[in-house]
Amino acid sequence: MADKKKADIQNLTKSCNEVLVMSFLKDGPKHGYQLALHSDAAAGGYFGFKYGTLYPILHKLEKQGLIKGSWSDEGPRGKRKSYSLTKKGLTRLDKEKADWRNFIERFLEVIEEDKK
Repeated sequence: MADKKKADIQNLTKSCNEVLVMSFLKDGPKHGYQLALHSDAAAGGYFGFKYGTLYPILHKLEKQGLIKGSWSDEGPRGKRKSYSLTKKGLTRLDKEKADWRNFIERFLEVIEEDKK
């Protein structure tokens, strides 16, 4: 039976960005610049982040306990903060991926309705 949960249309972009960041951290820790590069490379620049967008997302996810930041002395200017996905974050990522898959399937059903 289809899930009757309604999509939160007003927060799609924010949710999308958070899921992208968490998915980029699934393979291991990355600092902000690496995340920006990874997002540019992941889909040919389609999901690129501006730095003013990326860091607030990282801080929010860290505050929620979905990612964890740790400082190191690597980097050209001294300390650099790298982020990794927590167990809570991995659980949330799996749920969000399922929710996005459901949303995309429903969305395509609606916009392609005239083709049936």
